[in-house]
Amino acid sequence: MGLLATTPQRWVAFLRAINVGGHTVKMSYLRELFAELGLLNVETMIASGNVSFEGAAADVVALEAQIERHLRQALGYEVATFLRTLPELAAIARYRPFADDEATLYIAFVSAPPSAAAQEKLMAFRSDIDDFDIHEREIYWLCRTKLSESRFSGALLEKAIGMPATLRNITTVKKLAAKYSPSLQNSLTS
Repeated sequence: MGLLATTPQRWVAFLRAINVGGHTVKMSYLRELFAELGLLNVETMIASGNVSFEGAAADVVALEAQIERHLRQALGYEVATFLRTLPELAAIARYRPFADDEATLYIAFVSAPPSAAAQEKLMAFRSDIDDFDIHEREIYWLCRTKLSESRFSGALLEKAIGMPATLRNITTVKKLAAKYSPSLQNSLTS
């Protein structure tokens, strides 16, 4: 069975290493690259590597790998890709692991739930400033101060869990979820 089936659904791809670390990619070019794979109705939101498209994947892991190979060939560097369906995205946006509304919440997208050993390493970084929650294939990082004042970082997160990840602010995730699931808009903004 091929990667794309007959009934398309909307996916959101969270890409690592887009427009950071000296890698600059125009969003129009990124949309073209996804369209070259036969993916439909490709859209980007914010220039940090959020791409939505339609395509029915028979094998999500294979589709992620196909996108990664194509981006590596076109851009010349590795771009880890994390796909989520709209229902998954809505659930991520609604999930409330912490009661602290005064802090900033970041979500790290990973390809699989971290192992028990990786979770233990990550939780060792808990402090008065930083707290973590792991739920399915996402890691929720609560930062109770400015990110620049935290001793934790995305690089430390990847080192602790031993796998690539890409971070997004909860505001971005909520905007994406509301855009593609308008019925969720009221529940996500409250």
